[in-house]
Amino acid sequence: MNQEKLSVQDWISIERIIDNGIIKLKNNKYIKILKIIPINFNLKSNLEKESILASYKIFLKTCNFDIQILIQSNKENLQNNILNISNNIKKENKDYLKEISDDYIEFINKINSLKTSSTKDFFIIISNSKNTENNEEIIADELNEKFLKIKECLSRCGNNVINLNNKKEVQEIFLSFLNSRIYLK
Repeated sequence: MNQEKLSVQDWISIERIIDNGIIKLKNNKYIKILKIIPINFNLKSNLEKESILASYKIFLKTCNFDIQILIQSNKENLQNNILNISNNIKKENKDYLKEISDDYIEFINKINSLKTSSTKDFFIIISNSKNTENNEEIIADELNEKFLKIKECLSRCGNNVINLNNKKEVQEIFLSFLNSRIYLK
């Protein structure tokens, strides 16, 4: 069995990442990645939740183009938090703060040892509408227009939308997905 070994570049459909953060795929399609900083829906009142859901429905109806929603979970190492709390306790000479802090550190250590703490990163991927060799400026304008529409709609829900508009940020995101063991936080 003589199997040809493929490099990562062979099986990933990315042709190149343009300086403005837009990605050209090998099929001549262009995509853009948007990072979403979400609200904590669970902390909202029922009235706020209803309002957020209504705004989200408007978002889904307004976006008359394809989107992909991508969620990346990252295990969180809480040792830096424990160290910060310990350092702050040393600055304060109050017994009641030390007792509360010690209990909190014990709680964080338990969470950290169970590896149950994690963060989630949310992304939306948008693409240009045509598979043609268009002018990259026109494609960038189209993707930027879609970004602004998404930003406006999701801002009504309380979310922040970040336009990843430089090559290095986009590369970091791809590396974090392809090399998740290294990028575990």
